[in-house]
Amino acid sequence: MKRILTALALAAAVFAGPAQAQDDFPNRPIRLVVPFAAGGSTDIVARIIAAKMSEILKQQVVVDNRGGAGGNLGAAAVAKAAPDGYTVLMGTVATHAINPALYTKMPYDPVKDFAPVSLLVNVPNVVVVHPSLGVKTTAELIALLKANPDKYEYASSGVGTPLHLSGALFESMAGVKMVHVPYKGAGPAMLDLVGGQVKIMFDNLPSAIGHIRKGSITGVAITTKERSPAAPDLPTVSESGLPGYETYSWNAIFAPAGTPMPIIDKLAKAGAEAVADPDVKAKLADISAVSVGAGPAELAAHVKAELAKWGPVVKASGASINE
Repeated sequence: MKRILTALALAAAVFAGPAQAQDDFPNRPIRLVVPFAAGGSTDIVARIIAAKMSEILKQQVVVDNRGGAGGNLGAAAVAKAAPDGYTVLMGTVATHAINPALYTKMPYDPVKDFAPVSLLVNVPNVVVVHPSLGVKTTAELIALLKANPDKYEYASSGVGTPLHLSGALFESMAGVKMVHVPYKGAGPAMLDLVGGQVKIMFDNLPSAIGHIRKGSITGVAITTKERSPAAPDLPTVSESGLPGYETYSWNAIFAPAGTPMPIIDKLAKAGAEAVADPDVKAKLADISAVSVGAGPAELAAHVKAELAKWGPVVKASGASINE
């Protein structure tokens, strides 16, 4: 009888251990991996949200920048991490929608290797041109490009980046042809646009809005379905000449596959509360990021839709990276 009771006690301890760990979560700092260098838009968003999540969870959420391979290195590190909620990823349209079609060798599966937690924010892109081009609307830009196929160049932050593919999608939907000029980052591309070396660019709104306000470049249209509160006078591409066009960057938290649902739910709740906080919303709005705070099911559906959307665009662009 004594042996039986001992065995039952041990079994109870085994089954209670994981449950207790989930109940106590988090009892130590959480590492939020940003798969890009410090200072970029994803890093800025992550640090704003991590600070508030630290308050909500009463444990430090530490941003860990692991750039490389378009976000693949950091994402792969999280995919291989222990599924305990203490290592999570700030994923993007690149890591979970574009890279799977762009890279011939992927170190992770964007669906099978991750547990979706929360879609935190959307960041609009914007179509901008040099003032000398003489166009101010999407319809005028399309008319100019149709009359002059392959005459005009458009700049992006690099081959296969969301900004490059925003241009490729524009070409496909509008039935126009431009010459793509990839740069090593959006900063150098913007410098050449301001200088007039290139005439057209697809950029993130946060990095372009200052130049638009100064008048050094012309904002043509926002790429999201709705206008941005940061630039309410700018129409959307869809409403101003190309119905149905939509691109944007987004940031979402993912955990390794197999992370227990109670932990996922705690992280999702903390993320949603963080982006709903008035102070956080204001800070995000300053960089043109729109708070979302959607949960695991919504994020899973979002990733599925984004994969279906960007796969054909990457293929049509001819972009491919063999790493």
